[in-house]
Amino acid sequence: MSQTARERLATIASVLFVAFTMTVIFGPLLLLAVFSFNDSTVISLPFEGFTTQWYSDAFSDPAARTAVLHSLLVASIVTPVCLVLGTASAVGLTRVRFRGRGAVAALHGAPLVVPWLIIGVAGLILFSQIGIPLSLTTVTAMHIVCTFPLVVAIVSAGLVRFERSVEEAAIDLGATQGQMVRWVMLPQLGPSLAAAGIFAFSWSFNNFEISFFTGGYEQTFPVWVFSVLRHASNLPVVNAMSTVISVAQVALVMGAWFAMKRIARKRGEEGQLGDLLTGAVR
Repeated sequence: MSQTARERLATIASVLFVAFTMTVIFGPLLLLAVFSFNDSTVISLPFEGFTTQWYSDAFSDPAARTAVLHSLLVASIVTPVCLVLGTASAVGLTRVRFRGRGAVAALHGAPLVVPWLIIGVAGLILFSQIGIPLSLTTVTAMHIVCTFPLVVAIVSAGLVRFERSVEEAAIDLGATQGQMVRWVMLPQLGPSLAAAGIFAFSWSFNNFEISFFTGGYEQTFPVWVFSVLRHASNLPVVNAMSTVISVAQVALVMGAWFAMKRIARKRGEEGQLGDLLTGAVR
């Protein structure tokens, strides 16, 4: 087989693999969106008719709106808290040498390998033993515990790839520690922080196990879906609300991606302009 044929075969295999992966990931979401317009409570073909009634029912349901607002509130608190704490921990783990650093890093990563079901049950037992009533506060606290290690892992990976000599050069040139962090470290960590923020928000918003066990009577969106799906007639309403939320989350990710590309392009243009000006002065 010639080199050209092998390259063409590899390209076809790559395209097929990507198409299969995208189908597995987004296929269920597309089916969910399609059947949310079906004028029937049964997911089956052929369609009985086209309707937007389920979207009206979803947005007019006070329990659904309250559940979505609860999830947004919890995720909006969890994300910045985890970004601050996770970034600080990542800097400490990658930039500071101390005895037992490996054990501390393993402790940070432990919640990532423990099933959320076990963590949810453990949180329920903890709060019941110390007498704290279950509410959105307990859900937020447990989400921070589980999401924080993810931010540490993502930001640590960004810091490991970032040359420390650049930080030292900034300090040698007279920059304070704060200026070095503001003008050198944070811009380089922008993609890692954006990825960590997106993952943190999505994990918190979509979490079911921990929210179910530690939320009490204050339901988040995944818990509300679980509660209403006990009746098959509620399935179209869940499809409609889930479609709206899925589209919003995909739009958020795509918006963040395009924003990061624009920032990176602008930074590259500024760098090229600076090189040209420096060359002209020389």
